[in-house]
Parts: sequence; C-alpha cells; structure tokens
Amino acid sequence: MQLTLYADYSLRVLLFLGLQPDRLSTINEIADSYHISRNHLVKVVHNLGQLGYINTTRGRNGGMSLAHSPEAINIGEVVRKTEVSFDLVECFNMDSNTCPIAPVCALKTALLEAQRAFLKVLDGYTLADVLKNKKDLALLLRIAP
Repeated sequence: MQLTLYADYSLRVLLFLGLQPDRLSTINEIADSYHISRNHLVKVVHNLGQLGYINTTRGRNGGMSLAHSPEAINIGEVVRKTEVSFDLVECFNMDSNTCPIAPVCALKTALLEAQRAFLKVLDGYTLADVLKNKKDLALLLRIAP
C-alpha cells in the first residue's frame, strides 16, 4: 500500500497542529517545517477544514488549529477521507477494468483482504497515539512543543 501525497500531507498537517494545541499555525510554518510546497498545503488545509478536522481563521492574525482533541481524530478515518482512491490494482475499479482474468482471479481477493487489514490497523490509532513522541517531533520540525 502506498498513500498519495495528499493523504500524507493531510496527516502531517494534523501532526503539526497536534504539537501546538494552544496556538494558531500557518500554512507557511507547516510548509517550511516539512520542506513541502505551500501550494499543495493550501488544498490540503482547505479540505481538512471542510471535513471538520481543523478550524481555520482568515486574515492577518489567522491560522489553523485542530477542531477536535487528538484523541478524537482517528487515523484510519482520516486516511479514508483524504485518500483519492483505494484501487490497488486495475480490477478494483469496475468502470475502467480491462483485465481479462478479473472474473476468476483469486489475487483480487487476497489484495482486498490485505487492504482491509491495512485500514483496520490504522483504525486502531488516533492522532494522540502518533503524537506520543512530541518532543522529538517538535525538535525535528523546529517548533516549540
């Protein structure tokens, strides 16, 4: 399994915000800390706001913060809502599938089972669980914990 950059950046934004629960953070701060494109983050942040994971405030003193406690943000749910497609192989998408063996392929069943297991593991984690090493994360991102 491989997540898209979109899902990856969504998780990174939530991690960053979880490290600083008492202040607003900006897209520029997050982009600089992770060395990633501000343009990519604008779309990610907008979507996270629409999904209700973050609160955003526009303007000169604006920024963003988590809309819920880290304990209430489930990693599996975030991945499901931010990952564009879970089509691991062509035959997972019935609209574009051209694989001639799809009707009898047992590999598809194994891959579906693996995908479900992957998401089930992520369902067992919250943002709080992956923020347990706050000091180390904050040091690497050059922010005050």
